[in-house]
Amino acid sequence: MAAAPVWSVDPRTGKQREQVAVEATAEEVDAAVRAARAARAPLADRTVRAAFLRTAAYRLAAAEDRLVEAADAESALGPVRLTGELARTCYQLRAFADIVEEGAFLDVVIDHPDDTATPPVPDLRRHKVPLGVVAVYSASNFPFAFSVAGGDTASALAAGCPVVVKAHPDHPALSELVARVVRGAAAAHGIPGGVLGLVHGFDAGVELVRHPLVSAAGFTGSVRGGRALFDAAAARPAPIPFHGELGSLNPVLVTEAAAAERAEAVGTGLAGSMTLGLGQFCVKPGLVLVPAGAAGDRLVKSLMDAVSDTAAGVLLDHRMRDHFLAGVAERAALPGVDSPVTPGAGSAHTVSPGFLTVPAARLTGAGAHDLLLEECFGPVTVVARYADEDEATAVLARLPGNLTATVHLSAGEAAGEGRGARLLAELTPLAGRVVVDAWPTGVAVAPAQHHGGPYPATTSTSTSVGAGAIERWMRPVAYQNTPPALLPPELRDDNPLGLPRRCDGRLER
Repeated sequence: MAAAPVWSVDPRTGKQREQVAVEATAEEVDAAVRAARAARAPLADRTVRAAFLRTAAYRLAAAEDRLVEAADAESALGPVRLTGELARTCYQLRAFADIVEEGAFLDVVIDHPDDTATPPVPDLRRHKVPLGVVAVYSASNFPFAFSVAGGDTASALAAGCPVVVKAHPDHPALSELVARVVRGAAAAHGIPGGVLGLVHGFDAGVELVRHPLVSAAGFTGSVRGGRALFDAAAARPAPIPFHGELGSLNPVLVTEAAAAERAEAVGTGLAGSMTLGLGQFCVKPGLVLVPAGAAGDRLVKSLMDAVSDTAAGVLLDHRMRDHFLAGVAERAALPGVDSPVTPGAGSAHTVSPGFLTVPAARLTGAGAHDLLLEECFGPVTVVARYADEDEATAVLARLPGNLTATVHLSAGEAAGEGRGARLLAELTPLAGRVVVDAWPTGVAVAPAQHHGGPYPATTSTSTSVGAGAIERWMRPVAYQNTPPALLPPELRDDNPLGLPRRCDGRLER
């Protein structure tokens, strides 16, 4: 694996800015993984771990100006967006520190012997332990929240798992800066810097998922890249869990009654959602089912006005720009597809938002129009006009798994009248998050959040956002008839760590 220079590139011009690092060799990947593995013992203390996460959040926030400047230079996402994303990242680290201190994530269960049960129950005690070194693959579109110190890293560290991050080529300089800050926070608590490794390069990413000391992986990116790594993780002599977020269409259904009630508001809201961040959100609505007829026409007119007023912008890199332009051109050339606002090139480095319309009947059976049922990354959505409920249902039945599915209902349907409940039942199998009368863009970091969905949205049933994300990096272990002196402190009767637990069927706090 030959080393090559790693350059920071300005997406506004496409020009190289500075050499940041070199691509990691196989030997360097091995060294990073072994250094991470050596950091497991210092990370095992929950008190130290929680303090480390809080210090990392504090130091990242303190470095805001420098980090946001570096992120904007490599992503063109703008200081306002990036400042908010960094704040979200720091909040996420602090939230996981709270979870670590509380201890419920360890899922402690104790069953004392019961000879009267059928069959008899021996002394059984179960809790969860960290898997080991976790490989994290940074995302392009969230240089803070899904990158070096993002959700995968934060949740893995909270679980007690050291991390090796494969930096995204779109923000290598920022990745180095963030890793430096987090390692400094680790050192402040006696944790070796190897607890957070960082490698660059495509080959390094492949070496990482294949390394025998890597116990799990988290990925956010394309279907093609994620599937290749997923297959590599499964093909290892000892396969490992691969939690990948690959792609999502995020369908939206607007009922006829909802369109009649508030067509203009729905059209304007859709424009804001599909162009947010220049359409570079994983939960961007990519297919919108709208009724044919006067109410649907009003909605499309409102969408057209709002999108027409949205300025062109810079995508994360020129490769994505090329893919976006090719993707919208191929879709617009399909029979029956119209472009009320044509998406495409703005200047030599920008793209202009737009949307396509198509009769929903074109999507009810397999054919060339299946391309419209695939994600197109960037500021474009497809509005499918359905003639009746059966046609809309037929389109929904053909969709793959998604992160989100949204429905806009009338006031009466939301109150239980008509088919509101039936529509929710139709959407639930499609996605991990069902949204009603709102938009899917914006993923709150909250205990009840679920950011995942059926394949190809994700490769597992877990969430990558919220408290549940920690569960991906742990496994349960049960101890049977183990002498008290040999039990881990988490499983002792006197509960020296004060953990919430379930004992003989009763929840104790």
